[in-house]
Order: sequence, then C-alpha cells, then structure tokens
Amino acid sequence: MEKFKEFDIKDFQEKIFTLIKDKWMLITAGKEEDCNTMTASWGGFGILWNKPVAFIFIRPQRYTLNFIDREQELTLSFFPDEYHQALSYCGAHSGKDEEKIKNAHLNMEFTPSCNPTFKEAKLVIECKKLYKQPMDPKAFLDTSLIDKWYPERDYHNMFVVEIEKIWVKE
Repeated sequence: MEKFKEFDIKDFQEKIFTLIKDKWMLITAGKEEDCNTMTASWGGFGILWNKPVAFIFIRPQRYTLNFIDREQELTLSFFPDEYHQALSYCGAHSGKDEEKIKNAHLNMEFTPSCNPTFKEAKLVIECKKLYKQPMDPKAFLDTSLIDKWYPERDYHNMFVVEIEKIWVKE
C-alpha cells in the first residue's frame, strides 16, 4: 500500500451518507490465496461500546459471507467515481462462479496487517468483527419494509465491526 498513509480516526470527516449510499463500498475478507469481495450501499458508522464502529449488512446467500464468517477482520474500500462500474460488476456477480475481482479490472493488495483491499481504492477502513446478528422479522416495527426489501425473506446479517485503521491515498 505504497500510496496510502494511515489516517487518524479522530480526523475522519467524510460525508458518510454520500460515501455509502451513492459511492458504495467493497466489503472484502480473506487471505492472499483466497479472498472475496462484495459491493454494499447500506451501512453506517458510529460509536458503540466506546469504540469507533461500522455497521454492515450481508444477505445469507452472498458468497462473501463465508469469508467474513471465517476471518476475524475485513476491509471496507471506497473508490473514485470512475470505478463505479467495477463496483456495480462486483455487486452483480459472484466470486463463487468466476474471478470477479479480475473481471472487474481491480487489483488486489494487502494492508500491513495482511487484510485484502484494492490498489484502485482511495479510502480503506480496516475492521475487526465484534458482533453478528441475523435480522429477525419479528423485530421490524415498520413491517412494510419486509415486503419491500425482503420479498424472498432473505434477511440480512448485521455485523458491528470495530474500525482499527483508516488508510487514505495520498
């Protein structure tokens, strides 16, 4: 990660609603010999248990979930606008069926902590898993969300992950 520098989390001032909803991110986990990524446009950042955290949501059928469940750490990678099509590709194709990272024309690299990310990213957030909870349909207070977002009843798994390091491209 020669073009990245570590960024103090206390100085993190990104427009998080735009960053996640409009710019999207790649959630990536695994080792150098075996990793996978998926596009996400839902999630958030905050403070929980006196720790800086991110909240990510992953449906049970996503192949990347296997990697996230297996590993203790993961990365959230954000890209310049010109990579929106590559992120769209990663969201529409499964790494189970093809080499989607290669087919999306992205290049893997690894943080000093050996977590997978991408040379093309402009912002990388290294995270450690703290909590996982499958969404419970009985917990929805607005039940209209179920039919709108879960017609197949494939409720997301919610993860709370501690933000350990932030890397910004110089």
